Amino acid sequence: MIKFVLMVNQQGQTRLSKYYEPVELSKRAALEAVAVRCCLSRGKHQCSFVEYKDFKLVYRQYAALYVVVGVTDSENELSIYELIQNFVEVLDKYFSRVSELDIMFNLDSVHIILDEMIQNGHIVETNKSRILAPLTAIDKMADG
Repeated sequence: MIKFVLMVNQQGQTRLSKYYEPVELSKRAALEAVAVRCCLSRGKHQCSFVEYKDFKLVYRQYAALYVVVGVTDSENELSIYELIQNFVEVLDKYFSRVSELDIMFNLDSVHIILDEMIQNGHIVETNKSRILAPLTAIDKMADG
């Protein structure tokens, strides 16, 4: 099961956070700081899977952004790694070359994309056109 999804920049600033199980606000900042530090401190040639406390971190770097996913020990790391790739491809398709600014200024759209892909900590959709269908409909209504 997926516990959380984070998008952070190289300075460790969180640009997106989505939790799928309750975590107190005071503990979220500490959890994010430790998770980000774990991932940012690793070299490019090191494995993208890190064990931390009672869960695993799976991360990928895209330009200046890191996508970090916290999962339970029973989750398949490679499927989560592929999910991250798919998530970024969907963002690229919607924003045509997604950047950190796209994430910051269109956070609601990014959350809609993430909600279409993951619900209650489980992957429910991977088809790019189905994931983007709600946003396409919203955009058409806004233009219309």
